[in-house]
Amino acid sequence: MPMTLAEKILARAAGRDSVKAGEFVVADVDLALVHDIFAARVFDTLRKVGFDKVWDPDKVAVVIDHMVPAPTAEAADVHHRIREHVKRLGIGTFYDSGEGICHQLLPEQGHVRPGMLIVGTDSHTTTYGALAAAGTGIGTSEMVYAMATGRLWFRVPETLRYEFSGALQRGVSWKDVILHLAGTFGSDGAQYRSMEFGGPGVATADVSSRLTVSNMALEMGAKFGLFAADEITAEYLGEADTSWAPDPGAAYEAVHQIDLSTLPPQVALPHDVGNVTAVSDAAGIVIHQAFIGSCTNGRIEDLRAAAAVLAGHKVAPGVRLVVAPASRSVLLKAIEEGVAETLVQAGASILAPGCGPCFGGHGGLLGPGERCIGTHNRNFIGRMGSAEAEIYLASPETVAASAIAGTITDPREIQR
Repeated sequence: MPMTLAEKILARAAGRDSVKAGEFVVADVDLALVHDIFAARVFDTLRKVGFDKVWDPDKVAVVIDHMVPAPTAEAADVHHRIREHVKRLGIGTFYDSGEGICHQLLPEQGHVRPGMLIVGTDSHTTTYGALAAAGTGIGTSEMVYAMATGRLWFRVPETLRYEFSGALQRGVSWKDVILHLAGTFGSDGAQYRSMEFGGPGVATADVSSRLTVSNMALEMGAKFGLFAADEITAEYLGEADTSWAPDPGAAYEAVHQIDLSTLPPQVALPHDVGNVTAVSDAAGIVIHQAFIGSCTNGRIEDLRAAAAVLAGHKVAPGVRLVVAPASRSVLLKAIEEGVAETLVQAGASILAPGCGPCFGGHGGLLGPGERCIGTHNRNFIGRMGSAEAEIYLASPETVAASAIAGTITDPREIQR
């Protein structure tokens, strides 16, 4: 029976020849991820219910990335407890404070491979779909079960297929593409569906771009956000396994056609990721902060794109530009390539690699009445501080151009 990519991965993980949408399966987990917001709670509960070990220490990854460096004594205590649990349980993959964001580190450090089934206590675990791995966020109770048994139940999701053609215009990125999808189909447009991205246009998307798209598939409610493994995947991973792709004739709930060449830069307006319009329609809105970072757009490719716009310019008076590289490796590359120098000379404050500003944990929070345009993935009320602040989401190019102008600005206006 022809299967979608999600069905093929779940069938393999469940030990079945085939599965179909709507079925319930119990599947083996290939990798379980916890970060510092939930790790201590998961490990405490695991021990409380009688498990002094995890099912496979080599298939567990722990990352301290949200509260780094620890901004409070309480956060420091949580980190200390996590380190003790990691040592006690013999967990082999542990990234301590300052190494970076989980969704950057796992692909970057080679933990993600096509065909894997990955669960994480972070909603943006869909990111790994960029490498043809079925990643999804789960709750702490589910994670305790997965840590104890290595298995978890899944309802096989229906799949929505997005067929891309053409090529992006100058100044338009794949962040604009996923914002366009959210605006067109809604922030619940893929609720418990697998989003499958394909067509000739994906050949123009490097892995960094695919990570952005798969990351934000969650913002449309998706269970998975999958690209097939192809030559671009193989080059990134250094291996030639391109077998993880949907079967010809697979059954889709819907197939949508998108011509990339027609898209202008996009922006999500407060307070819904699906409230999207062209940047030109929002031009002139005054901003107080610009943010470049997060698991969505904190990679070296994003910093390069922002630096290319900011080079030779200064951030507008009254605007704060906050940059948080997604990992230590990204920060080092930015330093080596002169990207960091360009950003700082333009007026940026560079934070330690981590999640801080994106989820409103610390570093670059907003006061009442302030507006921020950022590269992150959510613009909910109160996400970055005050509930009276406004958050706009856009590409690194648009955020950089807006930082220069002090108002929301189409990057093509700066790049002329």
